[in-house]
Amino acid sequence: MKTLENKKVIILGGSSGLGLATAQAAAADGAEVIIVSSNQQRIDRALATLPENSRGFAVSLDKEENIKTFFSTIGKFDHLVYTAGENISMSMVDDTDIENGKDFFTIRFWGAFAAIKYGRPHINEGGSINLMSGNFGQRPAAGYSLGATICGAMDAFTKAMAVELAPVRVNNIAAGIIDTNLWGNLSREDKENFFSHLENTLLLQRVGQPMDVADAFVFLMKQEYMTGQSLVIDGGAVLV
Repeated sequence: MKTLENKKVIILGGSSGLGLATAQAAAADGAEVIIVSSNQQRIDRALATLPENSRGFAVSLDKEENIKTFFSTIGKFDHLVYTAGENISMSMVDDTDIENGKDFFTIRFWGAFAAIKYGRPHINEGGSINLMSGNFGQRPAAGYSLGATICGAMDAFTKAMAVELAPVRVNNIAAGIIDTNLWGNLSREDKENFFSHLENTLLLQRVGQPMDVADAFVFLMKQEYMTGQSLVIDGGAVLV
C-alpha cells in the first residue's frame, strides 16, 4: 500500500487545528513534516507532538516577501498543504465593514497564492499542492457572505492552478463545520448550541473533527490520478 514514506510535506498553518492534525497524520504515514505558522510558541507546542525529524518555522503569512524568503531557503519537497486562516467571522451584508472584510482574504487567499507562486518551483516530480476552502461556497447561509465568497474563490483557484501547473496535482478540501479553534470567537454557550444543532441535523449526526480533514489531505497527497477537484468533507451538510 502506498505511503508517504521518505516524502517531505510542508504545511502552512500547521501549528494547530486542521494543519497540525494533517502534520500528525502525514508523519504517522512516514512523511518528514515541516510546519509553518506565525507563532513560535504554538510551533514549539506542535513539534512536541510530532516525530523528532519534524521542523517548524515562524513565518507571518500575511506578507508576500516572508513567504518568498521561506521557500527560497527550504529546498526541494514533495507536497504542499495550505490550511492557514484566521478566526471565522460572520455578519450580514448590512453589518459588514468592507475594509475589514478585505483582510479576510489576506491569509486565506493571497497567502495561498503566494505559497504556490514561490513554492511550486521546489516541488519534486509527482508532488502535489493541497488547498483549503469550505462547503459554504456550495451551500451558504445568511451571514456567511464572506465565508461563501472565499470558499468559492478557492474552489475556482484550485481548478485554475490544476490547469496552469500540470502535471503538478492541485486539489482542495471543502470542509464543513470542524471543531477547531477557528470557532474561538463564539461564546461557550453559543458554540455548544451551534454544535448541538449540527448534531441533530447533519446526516452523520456529529460535528467534524480535525482528523476527518487530515485523513483527506493524506489521501490527496497519495492519490496520483486526481487534480483540480474540491473534495467535500462535511458530514453530508450540503445535502440537508
